[in-house]
Amino acid sequence: MRDVIVAANWKMHTTPAEAAELAATIASRTREPDVTRVICPPFVSLAAVRDALLTSDPDVGIGAQNVHHEAAGAYTGEVSAPMLAGLASWVIVGHSERRRDFGETDERIGQKLGRATDAGLRAILCVGERAEERDAGDAEAVVEAQLRGALSAHDPEVLAAAGLVVAYEPVWAIGTGRTALGSDAASMAESVRRTLAGLGWGSAADAVPVLYGGSVTAGSIADFLAEPSIDGALVGGASLKPDEMAGIVARAGLTARARLAAA
Repeated sequence: MRDVIVAANWKMHTTPAEAAELAATIASRTREPDVTRVICPPFVSLAAVRDALLTSDPDVGIGAQNVHHEAAGAYTGEVSAPMLAGLASWVIVGHSERRRDFGETDERIGQKLGRATDAGLRAILCVGERAEERDAGDAEAVVEAQLRGALSAHDPEVLAAAGLVVAYEPVWAIGTGRTALGSDAASMAESVRRTLAGLGWGSAADAVPVLYGGSVTAGSIADFLAEPSIDGALVGGASLKPDEMAGIVARAGLTARARLAAA
């Protein structure tokens, strides 16, 4: 069975003090033993969130929002995978905002994925198409190219053993007013797993959790989790609101228990 995962991406929000309080509040309101919960605060708040969760709920995972593609070097202002030891056990790579604002290529994202895996971090690899690409009918081709560009240089057995997670985030549905349907996400999740199989993953492709990440809220999550091919969510703005996170994780818990009962 694939993990049911809810990962909170706080982006560039919260000071360390605010992050510690928010993490503890969310942890206390999302106690669902069958759901894997992850909070990804800014780098400067990782230690504060770690310390807060040690006392409030150590079952909540901590993730970084990014990582450098080298293990060390003259890269002012950057953070490498080995530096995250003891602070995080998860990391987001290839987020659409990193691709858009910092020009990250699929090759560079693949390098980051390799560094993260080497350091024992469980990676959430983000993929997704822009509005013009979907409107042109190229959505699946774009995501396939992103996956191939990031993964082709890696051994599938190594990434599978490291617990790779893929997050499908349709760029056209993030803060635009356009909304994706559960069926859109499910179709892409199936395409993701076909691509992985084509990259030599074999049956391991079916074991890779695929999350939805496109302005998901407590009100919209049910549509996505109703799809058997969707295994949770990468939550953006709503993850800063305890009420929203409580609703999202509660719905994820229903999905997880239903899947366990059917197994």
